[in-house]
Amino acid sequence: MASTSETLYRSLVSVWRSLRSMRTALILLLVVAVASVFGSLVPQLGVARPAVFRLYVDHPLRARIYETLGLFDVYGSWWFTTCYALLLISLASCLIPRTRAFRRGLGLRPQPMRGLEGMRHFTETTIPVAPERALDRARGILRRRRFRVAPVEPGLAAEKGRARESGSLLFHWSLFLVLVGAVYGKGFGFTGQATVVEGETWTEAHASYDLPPDEGRFFAESMHQGFGVRVEDFDAAYHPSGLPEDFRSRVTLIDGDGMPAGQRVIRVNEPLEQDGVKLYQLGYGWAPVLEVRFEDRLLAAEPVVFTTRSPNDLTAPWRGVVKLPSLEPDVGLELRLFPDPVAGLVGGPMLEARDPFLFYDAWRGDLRLDRAQSVFALDKTGLQPFGPGGGFGLGETARLPNGVEIAFTELREYTQFLVKRDPGTGIMLAAALLTLLGLLPALYSSRRRLWVRAIPADRSGTRLQVAGFAMQRRAAFEDEFRSIAGELSRREGAGEPAAGSEPVG
Repeated sequence: MASTSETLYRSLVSVWRSLRSMRTALILLLVVAVASVFGSLVPQLGVARPAVFRLYVDHPLRARIYETLGLFDVYGSWWFTTCYALLLISLASCLIPRTRAFRRGLGLRPQPMRGLEGMRHFTETTIPVAPERALDRARGILRRRRFRVAPVEPGLAAEKGRARESGSLLFHWSLFLVLVGAVYGKGFGFTGQATVVEGETWTEAHASYDLPPDEGRFFAESMHQGFGVRVEDFDAAYHPSGLPEDFRSRVTLIDGDGMPAGQRVIRVNEPLEQDGVKLYQLGYGWAPVLEVRFEDRLLAAEPVVFTTRSPNDLTAPWRGVVKLPSLEPDVGLELRLFPDPVAGLVGGPMLEARDPFLFYDAWRGDLRLDRAQSVFALDKTGLQPFGPGGGFGLGETARLPNGVEIAFTELREYTQFLVKRDPGTGIMLAAALLTLLGLLPALYSSRRRLWVRAIPADRSGTRLQVAGFAMQRRAAFEDEFRSIAGELSRREGAGEPAAGSEPVG
């Protein structure tokens, strides 16, 4: 039993020592970076659920492999969470001892050193001043050059470049802060999509999203803010070539008490921010207002959201679905909208609504609405064609064989918002600024040390020895050392070194 406990203890100590290695931290950082690449290339369930479903249909084998490896939810998988936690532990275990050592070193004086003659950078000169005067002058010169100077018998010790270590520590702590900010933002944030038709109001609540929002593991329902936006109108501008120029949603902000709080304009890259939640302009489309009647009974009167297979293909018709389960049997309509039929017939882009026209195909049978299905598509399994189909324009009415009437009363536009809450943004911004502050001294400064020894010589002179070394940027220190040694060896008030003061070694 004792041997088993001892073996377990040694294993834990070995694992802990491995985690405290910077090499381990770099390996874990590489694993997290590679995983993030997969999270960007492979569609994720939280933000691209339709793309995931489409991959199952088009490439089922690849989709099953991705599912087995957890690549459809990289950031929520157990292996990514484990690597991320180990990375944080490894970085903290490396940085805390370094920080403690750095703080202890701040209060220490430069250490004396023997055997200056054996150092790589060494010079010895004789100057006609007393040793005390030579050291006072050396102290002033080194302090002007921003060296920390301390007296050591029989001379001075100086060092410079502690900013490099402080910058390195600041950079690595900033990296740690970036990782913490990412975890905090992901854990307490959410991402969702909302489709809002002109004239309608959308409320920031869990049930108001097109699909259940991708909420962090620590996000609670009470964290939803409850404010709303009413879309007054949407406007899309295009270049003469047909390329998009600008998308604008003019909205009225509704506060949590249901009161208007002013108008806002949401553009691409110009989101609306309210209570820590941002609304980005994501997409747009057409929403014909249809009235469906049967035997003078109003079955439906609402805008129907139409979609297109490719948002960048402005020549394709927009497609929508109307489902009528209140009829016996059920009736479903597939509709195709041409906002500009003339442009659509010649294959041109349909940028504006000019005499919009709807084509429809009718089906009847069991719509199977008791099963989960998309509101933008009609599952025609088991359905039978109902009539020859047809078309009608704005302000017109189509009649089905069973007496159902469908009136095209109005054409509106809708806008799609990407709704996002990321409380870690402030932490990430602060970490980015600290990273830049840490990089400057880490890249452009270096640790170096100097020793000046003044030994009495004959005829009231001083034999001045200067030695030093650099921990980084040694080639640059060679020129700096030569300059310092030359300045120390000059006569007071003279511009040239004293006679016999040429550096040696």
